[in-house]
Amino acid sequence: MAKEYKMLEPYTILLVDDTEQNIDILVGLLRDYDLLVALDGESALEVVEEESVDLILMDIMMPEMDGFETCKRLKAMEQGKDIPIIFITAKTDEESIEAAYDVGGLDYVTKPFKPKELLARVRTQLKLKQLIDNLEHLSSRDAMTGIYNRRKFFELGEEIFKECQPAVCGMMLDIDKFKAINDEFGHSVGDLVIKEVTKTIGKRLPESAVFGRLGGEEFAIIWCYDTWFDACELIETLRVSVAQLQVTTLDGDVLSLTISGGLAGYQPSHNCLQDLLKDADKALYQAKGSGRNKSIFRQ
Repeated sequence: MAKEYKMLEPYTILLVDDTEQNIDILVGLLRDYDLLVALDGESALEVVEEESVDLILMDIMMPEMDGFETCKRLKAMEQGKDIPIIFITAKTDEESIEAAYDVGGLDYVTKPFKPKELLARVRTQLKLKQLIDNLEHLSSRDAMTGIYNRRKFFELGEEIFKECQPAVCGMMLDIDKFKAINDEFGHSVGDLVIKEVTKTIGKRLPESAVFGRLGGEEFAIIWCYDTWFDACELIETLRVSVAQLQVTTLDGDVLSLTISGGLAGYQPSHNCLQDLLKDADKALYQAKGSGRNKSIFRQ
């Protein structure tokens, strides 16, 4: 069972304690945060499965599943493995403190706690998590466009490739005559073109699609489709949308753009995402070789 309190700060803290008096004290102290409450370990696991949680404050001594076991299970969950956990408990023995860190806790506060000290520890853990999240975001995103970079695209794409077979497709997209744009208008205009094309494509992709920039003017998409017709329709929609795009430079030049695309569906001979994208890449080069501003399908 979980209760929700009004959010005043952009952080969500889960309080796990079987004693409502303790919960009430923490709610009063942490009233500037979005708070979720679980009265036992099982409920805590359920909350983390369903909600986005930034920090967990957890008691150790709880019935059925104690805090140590709950922490172990949280750290084994995809949704819970990166959430910092602060244990708040009356247990002061060295064995309990050591066990708390061994199971994945990041801090240990003994009761009765000092309110200002607890608030400082909460703020510290939230700041550290934010820094880690920011670093993860930066390491996974293309600096120019904000979409996934090559490394992250293949990391996420490989998961989709394995999970969605056989209804998974790969798309390779390339901005036509991009070198000529750079040569005539300069790299700053080339960068603008890449950004605008990325925005245009991104707006028209299903939420389930993974979209990445592999380098230069080359992009890739992996998607679990309902029907092959849907996949063909999507790549054509992207091509037509870019063909309707006009980019105005700072000097007032208006550029009309096109892309070429290659689409490949999963085949039993595809052992990994790279194999699927190789076929999509072959279709892309066929599209470019047949006059550009085209999309070629390979099922």
